[in-house]
Amino acid sequence: MATGKSFSRGFSRAATFVDPDAQDYGAVDSELVPSSLASIAPILRVANEIQLYNERVAYLCRFHALEKAHTMDPTSSGRGVRQFKTYLLHRCEKEERDTKPKLEDNDPREILTYYRNYYVENILNGQYTKKPEEMAKVVQVASVLYDVLRTVVPSSKVDEETKRYAKDVEEKREQYEHYNILPLYAVGVKPGIMELPEIKAALRALRNVDNLPLLQMPEEIAKPVNDILEWLSSVFGFQKGNVANQREHLILLIANMDIRKKNVDHYDLLDSHTVQRLLDFIFKNYQSWCKYLHCTSNIKFPRGHNRQQIELLYIGLYLLIWGEASNIRFMPECLCYIFHNMANEIHGILLGNVQPASGGMYQAASHGEEAFLREVVTPIYEVLRKEARRNKNGKASHSAWRNYDDLNEYFWSKKCFKLGWPMDKKADFFVHSDIIQPVNVAPNQAVFGKRKPKTNFVEVRTFWHLYRSFDRLWIFFILALQAMIIIAWNHNGSVSVIFDEDVFKSILSIFITAAILNLLRAVLDVILSFLAWRSLKFHQILRYILKLVVATIWAVVMPLSYRASVDQPTETWELFSNLEGDWRNETLFYYCVAIYLSPNILAVLLFIFPFLRKSLERSNWRIINLLMWWAQPKSYVARGMHEDMLSLLKYTLFWIVLIISKLAFSYYVEILPLVQPTKTIMELSISNYEWHEFFPNGTHNIGVVIAIWAPILMVYFMDAQIWYAIYSTLIGGIHGAFSHLGEIRTLGMLRSRFESIPQAFSECMVPYSRQTAEQNQQNDPHGRKNIARFSQAWNEFILSLRMEDLINNRERDLLLVPYTSSEVSVIQWPPFLLASKIPIALDMAKDLKGKEDADFFRKIKSDYFMLSAVIECYETLKDILSSLLQANGDRMIVNHICDEIDDSIQHKTFLSKFRMSGLPLLNDKLEKFLSLLVGENEDEELYRRQIVNVLQDIMEIITQDVMVHGQEILDRHHQAEIKEQRFERINIHLTNNGSWREKVVRLHLLLTVKESAINVPMNLDARRRMTFFANSLFMNIPKAPKVRDMLSFSVLTPYYTEDVIYSDDELNKENEDGITILFYLQKIYPDEWKNFLERIEDPKFDNGSKDRMELIRWWVSYRGQTLFRTVRGMMYYREALELQCFLDSAMDQALFRGYRTIDMNNKDYKIFKSHAQALADLKFTYVVSCQVYGAQKKSSDSRERSCYMNILNLMLKYPSLRVAYIDEREETVNGKSEKVWYSVLVKGGDKLDEEIYRIKLPGPPTEIGEGKPENQNHAIIFTRGEALQTIDMNQDNYFEEALKMRNVLEELLTTHHGQRRPTILGLREHIFTGSVSSLAWFMSNQETSFVTIGQRFLATPLRVRFHYGHPDIFDRIFHLTRGGLSKASKTINLSEDIFSGYNSTLRGGYITHHEYIQVGKGRDVGMNQISLFEAKVANGNGEQTLSRDVYRLGRRFDFFRMLSFYFTTVGFYFSSMVTVLTVYTFLYGRMYLVLSGLEREVSENADLLKNKALEEALATQSVFQLGLLLMLPMIMEIGLERGFRTALGHFITMQLQLASVFFTFQLGTKAHYYGRTILHGGSKYRATGRGFVIFHAKFAENYRMYSRSHFVKGLELFILLIVYMVYGDSARATKLYLFITFSMWFVVASWLFAPFVFNPSGFDWQKTVDDWTDWKRWMGNRGGIGIAQDKSWESWWDAEQEHLKNTNIRGRVFEIILAFRFFIYQYGIVYHLHISRQSKNILVYGLSWFVMLSVLMILKLVSMGRRRFGTDFQLMFRILKALLFLGFITVMTILFVLVGLTVNDLFASIIAFMPTGWALLLIAQACRPALKGIGFWDSVMELARAYEAIMGLVIFMPVVVLSWFPFVSEFQTRLLFNQAFSRGLQISMILAGKKSN
Repeated sequence: MATGKSFSRGFSRAATFVDPDAQDYGAVDSELVPSSLASIAPILRVANEIQLYNERVAYLCRFHALEKAHTMDPTSSGRGVRQFKTYLLHRCEKEERDTKPKLEDNDPREILTYYRNYYVENILNGQYTKKPEEMAKVVQVASVLYDVLRTVVPSSKVDEETKRYAKDVEEKREQYEHYNILPLYAVGVKPGIMELPEIKAALRALRNVDNLPLLQMPEEIAKPVNDILEWLSSVFGFQKGNVANQREHLILLIANMDIRKKNVDHYDLLDSHTVQRLLDFIFKNYQSWCKYLHCTSNIKFPRGHNRQQIELLYIGLYLLIWGEASNIRFMPECLCYIFHNMANEIHGILLGNVQPASGGMYQAASHGEEAFLREVVTPIYEVLRKEARRNKNGKASHSAWRNYDDLNEYFWSKKCFKLGWPMDKKADFFVHSDIIQPVNVAPNQAVFGKRKPKTNFVEVRTFWHLYRSFDRLWIFFILALQAMIIIAWNHNGSVSVIFDEDVFKSILSIFITAAILNLLRAVLDVILSFLAWRSLKFHQILRYILKLVVATIWAVVMPLSYRASVDQPTETWELFSNLEGDWRNETLFYYCVAIYLSPNILAVLLFIFPFLRKSLERSNWRIINLLMWWAQPKSYVARGMHEDMLSLLKYTLFWIVLIISKLAFSYYVEILPLVQPTKTIMELSISNYEWHEFFPNGTHNIGVVIAIWAPILMVYFMDAQIWYAIYSTLIGGIHGAFSHLGEIRTLGMLRSRFESIPQAFSECMVPYSRQTAEQNQQNDPHGRKNIARFSQAWNEFILSLRMEDLINNRERDLLLVPYTSSEVSVIQWPPFLLASKIPIALDMAKDLKGKEDADFFRKIKSDYFMLSAVIECYETLKDILSSLLQANGDRMIVNHICDEIDDSIQHKTFLSKFRMSGLPLLNDKLEKFLSLLVGENEDEELYRRQIVNVLQDIMEIITQDVMVHGQEILDRHHQAEIKEQRFERINIHLTNNGSWREKVVRLHLLLTVKESAINVPMNLDARRRMTFFANSLFMNIPKAPKVRDMLSFSVLTPYYTEDVIYSDDELNKENEDGITILFYLQKIYPDEWKNFLERIEDPKFDNGSKDRMELIRWWVSYRGQTLFRTVRGMMYYREALELQCFLDSAMDQALFRGYRTIDMNNKDYKIFKSHAQALADLKFTYVVSCQVYGAQKKSSDSRERSCYMNILNLMLKYPSLRVAYIDEREETVNGKSEKVWYSVLVKGGDKLDEEIYRIKLPGPPTEIGEGKPENQNHAIIFTRGEALQTIDMNQDNYFEEALKMRNVLEELLTTHHGQRRPTILGLREHIFTGSVSSLAWFMSNQETSFVTIGQRFLATPLRVRFHYGHPDIFDRIFHLTRGGLSKASKTINLSEDIFSGYNSTLRGGYITHHEYIQVGKGRDVGMNQISLFEAKVANGNGEQTLSRDVYRLGRRFDFFRMLSFYFTTVGFYFSSMVTVLTVYTFLYGRMYLVLSGLEREVSENADLLKNKALEEALATQSVFQLGLLLMLPMIMEIGLERGFRTALGHFITMQLQLASVFFTFQLGTKAHYYGRTILHGGSKYRATGRGFVIFHAKFAENYRMYSRSHFVKGLELFILLIVYMVYGDSARATKLYLFITFSMWFVVASWLFAPFVFNPSGFDWQKTVDDWTDWKRWMGNRGGIGIAQDKSWESWWDAEQEHLKNTNIRGRVFEIILAFRFFIYQYGIVYHLHISRQSKNILVYGLSWFVMLSVLMILKLVSMGRRRFGTDFQLMFRILKALLFLGFITVMTILFVLVGLTVNDLFASIIAFMPTGWALLLIAQACRPALKGIGFWDSVMELARAYEAIMGLVIFMPVVVLSWFPFVSEFQTRLLFNQAFSRGLQISMILAGKKSN
């Protein structure tokens, strides 16, 4: 067995099990304890802890653990128990031999003595000196030692003193538990946070239990109640861990809310309004729920009771319910119901009321621990679990099971009160439909045998959801289309034709269409909600039925009245009108229209006054509910989501302009030009068909009309998306410009505005009132304090850049701002601003012969920074010389020279008294002098001599060469000299003074940096961060509060099994080209690697005991998408808070000395440091939810163990980091071993993790919903604060951005338009993976444009920004009480993040977007990873389309906000799908025309030849198709933030790098997965992998991934285009063919070959050969159970039909109908064969089917022959093949010679019959169960294999041909890795594996 390495050795791997003979075994055995023996882990930890001090006692502890393990599981039946006990036994045997008692002569006395010594040394003497966390560990060790002692020492031998020690330890256990943030019961040394007055006040309020009734407790558990939460726990039976967690949570909440804007002096009690405010926040949803259900709130305040105490009782109760509710936290109204009943119990206990059910008095009896979990949570959880199992891992229909929403919405009706309290387990809610119930059920119990109905909504898989949710949009566009066609049909050259009476009457027919469309909506409402009817109330069902009846009546009345009023009646109508008198009065229809429109007029009025609509919708008055009943179905959410007047006006104006543009374009470009040709076509008489026409006498050539109009209509319904992209880009760009984005975008701009940055920093980042700021301005006119404060933050930022290796030491020195001091009269700017100013001034000076002083100084003063540099150099040099020289005479000479300079400047005689020609020589000597001063001094005497020599040279040059009268000064001091040389006595020890050296270094930089600093820093990322930070200070940013006044916040990161830190193996593992990740990164980031090497070799950097390899692993991990990078980034928040505490409280002297130069040993500093850490703890918490950390700890897999070790070491590196995980244990319950689950929170201890809280769960939480939201949900209870930032584990943060966190949190307190505060703050992201490859660059640009200009525009003016993943900041209390941070129902909530935005909006939230702060984010960088990500998002959008959230938003938003919502969410994906379908529709229409001969007939008409309508209309669609729309916002955002010249360059570069190919390819991905999800389901989370893509994907892998989504569709389009090209002669004659098919050929090329173009080494010859071998092997391998998809084609093919296995009958029928399109090829082409001799007889088609079936039969014979005779009867099989071959030759000869078959016919037949075979395959797959039943499935599989082989060959051949030419591979490499080239990466060498360096 292998040994595990020490935990103290950084982030290392650990072995699974340990070897007793190994040296370092002790570190891990305690962490490998099987879950069923978890209670022995602390014993083993203690054994390991004391191993070094007393091996014998450690052995006794282990032996005790072994005995206990055997007692707990005598049969070793638990998982891993036998192996562990065997290991422990061997180790104990070994230690028994090897160890001997040290202190005494036998074991009992040994452990007694050791225990006493341990107690005295560590507890008795250490309790007042050790920190609480140290004492917790000591007490734990002492407790375990006593347990062991009792088993070793007979009880009679244990003396009284030892027992007294043990009792003391037992009493101290409660005081010294491991704590999270607050050590509430610790005595002795307390951390600073416990001394904060706000914490003391909150604790005092919570511990006030006076007047609370005493509880009846069993004697064995009787104990005093210390606080309100303990009292609640004893009443309701909450868990101890939950109580401890919520106690700290509540104290921190109250303390943070109470301290805000409050004077700290005389602070004893909580403000009376604080708890009231918190109560209002937490119970806003509960109060709303009570009003909605018309029930009285149970938050009551009995007279005579302490109101604050009662408020805290209710808040504590809700938090305890929430903290233990597990998965029920996703059901906020269910929590309301639970709280409602428990609050009622509390009220009864306080007043001794009578119970409503039994009539008896409330007994204040105590419940045991876990009673709440057992009685309340578990029954509801079990309902969830049973329903989740019905989901069948996403394979079942949504309508077959109830999700979180269904079960939560049960509590939206009064029916929920039938559950009773305590809840009746026989109620219909609990009794699952799988269980058959007895007949005599109560009225409120479920009817047996029936499936439980969905609640309020059913997620049926159908595209009709798009119409149902967005019916107003479709009705508007359809009516507009109808009106435009009518106007165009009657067009006379002017739109004024609309005023013509007949035309106007025709236009009025749109109301008939409207009535029919409304009927369709009513029918869909009934059909799609039918499965939920049993859960609806009578009035809801009545509304659906009445809506349908009324819509039906209108659909009948409208056409009849129109016919009566407008048209001439038919004979039938005359009969009808005679019965009804004079109904034919013309005004009848107008009356109908007026009545029909009257509700819409009311809706318009309410739209104009949104506050009125909002009030009506939110009202709970029954009379208003009755009035609103018809307008909208009653719903708890989605009420009153209307915006204020200004917002309404903005987005309404936007959509009016857009709609006018869209309709004008549609009319003049798409519709009007087609009308005249359509009329002509309808009048043509066509009789000469080129195939067998079934309807030769069809009216008006309707087939031709459909073929021409269908693609145009599809473009009409899609092109609003194009207009949206254009307008949103323009307005988003303008909005960004007004927000001051991009004002500082280059280093030149930064330098030009740097002077004003300290003032801007002070205004927004320094928490002063305006009065204080004005006072400071008067006292400090030069702004030195502002600069001092700014310099602290700026320098920490620059140092963070250095630690991240983005800059080197020299750049760091150039960028640092000196802490301003009074030693220099000018402001000291960073050297990068002053660099080259001195050399330029010197050049100016030496050329000034015969000039006036005024000219010289005017030139100097014209450049502010030059003047600063000159004065600073002069004064600093003077200061350095004065302090260095020890002789008074020498100092007097220096002072006299300075006086001479000052005097000459004052009297303007400088140039006459000083020779400028001597300055260059002086400068050279000064440089040498300063270099010596900052150099190393090994030999002090030699060093001193060198300095003196250069110093004497300098003084000689000054007095002799520069000064005209310099000798006089020397002579004047001649008498004062002693017998030593001048300037010889110097203070050499000054060179060791840090602050003095800094002056010298700075002066040296100012003199020596001659080149312009325009390129400092060189690193592009460092430049970006510097310019963005500087720019953000000038944006609209709220003023920062003091740290103490800011909102407290948490960060939550969900983690599963992704990389934490790269291991040595991963770093050095070579890919197939011999390239390692380390080598790759060294080439991609050469400057950062160089900076890193400089840093680790510099002794000034504290690299501690870390070895070089570990530092390299860190360096690589910081450049990947690892948890390590994320944690480092988030911990910057804490560093920033500590710095800001310093800036808030530092006095002027400390400010000018600097944050890093404070004396570490100073007592005041220690107090300040403790205070800063306390405030950081108070304000910031970081929790990483490592779901499987517990399993990783015990895993035998080396990678999982490595993850555990690395996470543990992250906790040790960052003490304030917390890790939450789900712990699965085996426990014995009633003699049976059962699995139990816990939510656990741990922190880093001394060497291992320390458990803080453990809360038992009702079951496995991740079984119910989607993994990530469930992972977040279990950990959210451990977060703290009023705000919560969600951070994914592929994100990063930056120190300078962390400084702005308190500013952005102020946004949550900003009211918008009345009383609304934001509930989600959207933040922008920087995509840091853009430099890896061209694909990564495209993805980075696309994502960047979405998170900037896209979300900016969604937030303002559209007001439809939601939550798109991380790093948004949530109002934590708002979301805590409304279902959490995301929704988690399986499958439907696949895109869990956006649903939290939907939920927030539906529940009255307000979402904003802020761009002055940004967070880093990684994205997928390889083609396959990107495609998986796009597929996942498209799947998610498909599921959203079916969801109740989208339905409610689509129905409840006003019309224009609904348009915004549609086109920015599911509408974008639907438009993408329509774009692809347009291509199909166009080509199938054209194929119909060319094969039927209609096109030839129609095109002979001269009018039609000139028509370009189709060309212009399809051009708009191709814009979308080529991805140009996605580039628009990219170009605008790049232009805005980096300049439009850069943007243009980027656009051209992207085109050259085939960005359009990439975007066209992804369009196919979106369309395929979106459509398939809605039709068949099958959406799932797709892990994309976030590594560095430096490997080549094999052809078979690409084929598996893209076969159905791209290759099949691409080949279909290819065949369509071939058919069109071959048979459509007339099209080419009009030149239309080339134009309208170019984009389609482009689609074909992109879909077929993009995966190979963007595949590293995709055209390398050797790789191509290897790919072919791999492909053949894969195609030939047989499948079967357990055979992976990448091993066998059969397994993959079977898995590809998964969606058909789980689809419903509707989906199968739809697939069969779609497959029929492939039969058109055969039908059309056979009549064009030469062999058919132009016959149009239907028998020709019948004969073609005979041929088709004959071919299939022959293939079947060969297949059967191979299977039957291939092995045993080889001769028979060969004869069979020979006969078939001879038969084939004979038939072909006859056909060629006698019948007239031609070679062209052969090729045409292939194109005709191949699609037919594919159609048969598709139909067979849809009918799989039937074919399997009749034994025909194997034949289908063989046919499919043949087709796949042919498709693979067709796609592979071009790749092979291109691979022959070596230059193609080189070109592709440069294309793919162009971005890396720009960073100095020789990628061709890398891919060739030539690792010369």
